[in-house]
Amino acid sequence: MMDNRLHGILLALLSAALFGASTPFAKLLLGAMRPTTLAGLLYLGAGSGLAVALAVRALLGFRRAEAPLTATDWPWLAGVIIAGGLVGPILLMVGLQATPAASTALLLNLESLFTLLIAWLVFHENVDRRVGLGALAILVGAVVLSWQGDFGGLQPGALAVAGACLAWAIDNNLTRKLAAADPMMIVMVKGAVAGPVTLAIAAAVGEPFPTPGLAVAACVLGAIGYGGSLIGFVLALRYLGAARTGAYFATAPFLGAAIAVALLNETLTPQLIVAGALMLVGVYLHLTERHDHAHVHSFMSHEHRHTHDDHHQHPHGLNDPPDEPHAHVHVHTRLEHTHPHYPDIHHRHRHGNG
Repeated sequence: MMDNRLHGILLALLSAALFGASTPFAKLLLGAMRPTTLAGLLYLGAGSGLAVALAVRALLGFRRAEAPLTATDWPWLAGVIIAGGLVGPILLMVGLQATPAASTALLLNLESLFTLLIAWLVFHENVDRRVGLGALAILVGAVVLSWQGDFGGLQPGALAVAGACLAWAIDNNLTRKLAAADPMMIVMVKGAVAGPVTLAIAAAVGEPFPTPGLAVAACVLGAIGYGGSLIGFVLALRYLGAARTGAYFATAPFLGAAIAVALLNETLTPQLIVAGALMLVGVYLHLTERHDHAHVHSFMSHEHRHTHDDHHQHPHGLNDPPDEPHAHVHVHTRLEHTHPHYPDIHHRHRHGNG
């Protein structure tokens, strides 16, 4: 189980790095196009890039080792698209029109806090003191990184920005319900719907469409920075749950700033050093977490990518794939045991006061 946890941590940090790296390049594109149009092109690029990847995978005959989306997944995916692909960006657009940049940067850090609170209070993920302190250290580091001296006069639009963070936190927790399915398909559908709708909103408010070259550049950036990041995020949710994945993803502003220093020759500031130290403390607290108690796995049947580890000792039918890892419908019998574990797709049980 520890290997799966470290795998999830690396995926969450990779997701944050890809998203963080896309930010300085997106800033370069913002000089040539409006924000809503850029957001739509980034989502469209993520969806289109994954559609091409899925088509190539099918054309080359690669074996599918991920579970498909099922009828029960579509309501959750609809919620993900509405909350994260439409409501969040629209609220952010409204907030940006009335909120100073410094305030917006600080308020956007609420996403990781809201993600943790929803995971804890609504979906009953275990969040102990060490995880909470680690998430707080990462959050404070993000605040330090975005602090520009004052709030610049907090405006009513700040409520819209906070609402955007809440929408994306809901998106993160709803995506957790889809973590067993093929992440490429999830991202493709999300981008294919959110991208065109956001572009339609941009056109409705009068934003001009950029030149073809700039549009393609934005789509390529979206395919790598957004599509790749979302795939890593979904896979990390599979191993870590929403609270911990959200905390690791909150390192994205620091990683983006560090990449900007390295690639764009921006200044290494004291803020960046302090923020990096705080985030390292937070990541250390999460890395050294140990959650170990007797727990029960109830009888269940589901489908996801797996190998035959301690939780997957099941017989195979004639049509089930023989090589590993693979995906097929399989049954978990009731099992009670004790080992270190985290809120992955097999350990989403409630906890008592102890």
